[in-house]
Amino acid sequence: MPVLPTKPDTDLMKQVNRQFVTGVTVVTALDGNTPKGLAVNAFSSISLEPPTVMVCVQRTSSTHDCLFRTGHLAINILSTDQLDVVTGFATKSDDKFQGVDWTAGPFGSPLLARSSAQMETEIRERLQASTHTVFICRVVHASVTDSDPLVYTAGKFFDGGALPPLR
Repeated sequence: MPVLPTKPDTDLMKQVNRQFVTGVTVVTALDGNTPKGLAVNAFSSISLEPPTVMVCVQRTSSTHDCLFRTGHLAINILSTDQLDVVTGFATKSDDKFQGVDWTAGPFGSPLLARSSAQMETEIRERLQASTHTVFICRVVHASVTDSDPLVYTAGKFFDGGALPPLR
C-alpha cells in the first residue's frame, strides 16, 4: 500500500514561500471618508481583456471588512523609494495613512504618491478561500511611472530595476 504524503507544516511552507519573488503592493479603499489599506503580496493579473486582477486578503486583517463592503479598491505597486510606506502598511496601526501623500482615484480609492504603478478597480467577485478572501477585480483606471518597482523575496526588499537579466 502506498504511503500518503503528510501535509507540509507552517514552517516548511514559510520556507517555500520565501523562494518566490513577488512585487509589493498596498491595497487601499475608503471606509466612509476614512482611507484604509494594507500591504499585500498576493496580487496577480488574471486577464488583459478585459483587464482583470486579483488580490488575496486575510479575513482577520483590520482592512478586510472595509474591502469586503466597498465596490472599488486601489492596488498601488510600490516603488523602490517607498520602503517607509510598505513598513507602515504592514503594521496593525490605526492610522496607516499618517504622513502618506495620496489622491483619490476616479471612484475615490486612495492612490499613493510615488508608486511605480496604480490601478483603481471595481470588485466583481469575493471568493472565500480558507483564511482569506480573494477579490476578483476589473481595472477601471490605471497609471504607470518611470519609478522602478520594489520586489520582495526571502524576507528582504530589493530594487526591481537593478536585477540583472539572465539573457
